[in-house]
Amino acid sequence: MIALLLALGSSLAYGCADFLGGLGARKAHVLRTVMIAAPASLVVELLLWPVLGASFSPGALSWGAASGVASAAAFALLYKTLAIGPMNVLSPVTALVSAMLPVGVGLLQGEHLGLAGLIGLPLALAAVMLISAGNGAKSARPSRTAILLAFGAGAAIALQLIFLHQAPPDSGVAPLIIGRAVSSAVTLTAAGLMFRRLGTEKPAYAISAAAGVLDSVANLLFLFAARSGDLAVVAVITALYPAGTVLLARSVLAERIHRGQLIGLGTAAVAVSLLALT
Repeated sequence: MIALLLALGSSLAYGCADFLGGLGARKAHVLRTVMIAAPASLVVELLLWPVLGASFSPGALSWGAASGVASAAAFALLYKTLAIGPMNVLSPVTALVSAMLPVGVGLLQGEHLGLAGLIGLPLALAAVMLISAGNGAKSARPSRTAILLAFGAGAAIALQLIFLHQAPPDSGVAPLIIGRAVSSAVTLTAAGLMFRRLGTEKPAYAISAAAGVLDSVANLLFLFAARSGDLAVVAVITALYPAGTVLLARSVLAERIHRGQLIGLGTAAVAVSLLALT
């Protein structure tokens, strides 16, 4: 039950962070948004260090650094994806991809999926097809570029979660601190190399920082949830995060989608729920 509650909290925090990050990336180049979000996340984790403790063992350093590289890619790909939009279509696609890879890793490590999971996986694939299809000029059909970015973002998120899970259980928040330090360094280096291509638009500082803070909270809750339960189950429950993104996108941005895509979103919810039952 503790792992379930932590995973649900992580899901909610991720959903809100993604919405704010995507919103910020609409106001300026995505790297300008990530340049604010990643360091803001690092500040939160440094503040948590004295409270939750950290053990910087070789395992924590290596897996934390790997998660940081994946996190930097996830930040950039996800915020760019959500900036293109529509958020309420693309966010579930990233969620399904980010859920399926940890499920595979969990199974390889000896976890059992169960009958519900065996039904949920093909449903998840069907949901991706329905969500991506669209119908007619009036539908909120995502572009091919947006779909590819969504798959890439989902894969990067999955790798970040898998790497965090591999860190030693007694390492505290060390993997998060190392990971965020690495992702901040990668982001700032990329921004420096691409400085002339970033444009002159100023980033939405408050929105970007809030996205980073919420992402840090989500990572922390996921890490503790994964240490309390099975990776396959925790990762899939965490993948419910599009619920928060979709709700905010519909209420704040008034995004609309086609009926067939609504069916796809419903199918995605059923698929993720079935996977969570395992």
